[in-house]
Amino acid sequence: MKRQIRVAALCAAAALLGSAALAGCTSSGKPSPAVTSAVGSAAESALASATAALGSAAASLGASAQAAASSALASVKGGLNVKGDVTLGTVTTESDGKLSVPVTVTNHGSQAGKYVIQVNFDDASGNLLDATVLSVPEVAPGATAQATAHSNRSLNAPVTPVVANALRY
Repeated sequence: MKRQIRVAALCAAAALLGSAALAGCTSSGKPSPAVTSAVGSAAESALASATAALGSAAASLGASAQAAASSALASVKGGLNVKGDVTLGTVTTESDGKLSVPVTVTNHGSQAGKYVIQVNFDDASGNLLDATVLSVPEVAPGATAQATAHSNRSLNAPVTPVVANALRY
């Protein structure tokens, strides 16, 4: 998606440069100062549009992932909010470009329980890029279990994983 937007922006900038070069040359064959200024403005505008479109596309994908995660969590009835039972390790990039993060669950309750955990992948500004939900089988009271959260798509670093929701049931 990013590449398509960049290619479109570069094509638009190239078209603007080409038409300005043909239409705005002086008798010496050099672009007039007005054309040079217009081309620079047009290129900046095309880049700004591409950047805005990219941000909008990323927000849309993040919102879609958030909706899917919320739907998965909604299926858990009677769960306790236990975000404090979950810690995340260091993000790694897999060979396919997707991210993974180790998840440690410690049951601080007095009864065994299963866990459903939503992990968000946020950019440096805190914007949601992706979200995933994982299930952890029954964990005894005081015991610890390990799992791994995987992003649904390739993400560029730096990305911060966040425990958005954690339910024990």
